[in-house]
Amino acid sequence: MNKVIIIRGPLGIGKSTISKIITERVKGEYISMDKVVDDNKLSAKCPKIGCISEENFIKANEIIIPQIKESIKEKSVIIDGNFYHKSQIDHLIKELSNYSIVVFTLKASVDICIERDSKREKSCGEGAACAVHNLVSRFDYGDIIDNSGNDMGNVLDEIMTAIK
Repeated sequence: MNKVIIIRGPLGIGKSTISKIITERVKGEYISMDKVVDDNKLSAKCPKIGCISEENFIKANEIIIPQIKESIKEKSVIIDGNFYHKSQIDHLIKELSNYSIVVFTLKASVDICIERDSKREKSCGEGAACAVHNLVSRFDYGDIIDNSGNDMGNVLDEIMTAIK
């Protein structure tokens, strides 16, 4: 059975790397919420809350939902994103409630996320890493996986076991 697999967590946690490997393993389709938000000019920060608004993330959901509904007929769909507004993930789950959905929250300390981000070609910076970590950490959703260590194999094994 094809599934919608959501990988959420803070900046620098390894969401994209893990999501792309899972996509290859299950021969699925990969969707980056960051790319959807950027490509559709939804990344402006709301001055009142200092981050991208729930409304813009819901708009991003609305953009990907038809694609997911079409793709899920033939393959699993893997989505990676911060999902720091609970309403965004709740909306996506509700809209896709007819499908099998698995959500994973990856966790690590803010210091680890800052360190990992600093090693990227395009680092977002310590301030952004701290801000996103704080937002994502406000709530847990789905299966919680500690990604503090650098053993990507264990994290992948845990996810692959859960989705089978």
